[in-house]
Amino acid sequence: MTHDIRTDSYPHYLDGGRDWRDTATRYALLPLRVFLGITFIYAGLDKLTDSAFMAESGSGSIGDMMSAARDASAIPAMVDMALENPVGFGYAIAIGELAVGIGTLLGLLTRLAAVGGALISLSFWLTVSWSASPYYFGNDLPYLMAWLPLILAGAPVLSVDAAIRSRRGNRHRAAGYR
Repeated sequence: MTHDIRTDSYPHYLDGGRDWRDTATRYALLPLRVFLGITFIYAGLDKLTDSAFMAESGSGSIGDMMSAARDASAIPAMVDMALENPVGFGYAIAIGELAVGIGTLLGLLTRLAAVGGALISLSFWLTVSWSASPYYFGNDLPYLMAWLPLILAGAPVLSVDAAIRSRRGNRHRAAGYR
């Protein structure tokens, strides 16, 4: 009885497999990255350019929105903390959304950006959209779930992370490392 060495113990898409399913697998997270990246960039810019939103009070302000959400939120203390300085909180959220969106879209520190996006979505779910009934009418929980694949997988293709990883791999191979 002879035993052969198994040579197909890794996915074919890692060596540029030609099967369309392998290609689809490689690029499966790209539409999610593009959608979340553009959405979070848009949300951040929308907040930063809306003078009514960046106000302590008044119609459409962050202060009024947080005050209205306070009693229906899962964690009212979180809202109280934001209400201590609603404009500062609004700027923090907007800048956070921009950073998350840019990182996700470029694939730069993608896992870290995805954790940031998940935390923003979680905080919105626990405060603003907590009272949505049934729960799937609120949009923050699906956003939270959408970040999880990017936290787990990062940005394997068409990303700054992949380019850095490839460059490191080439440098290590040239130096004799395996």
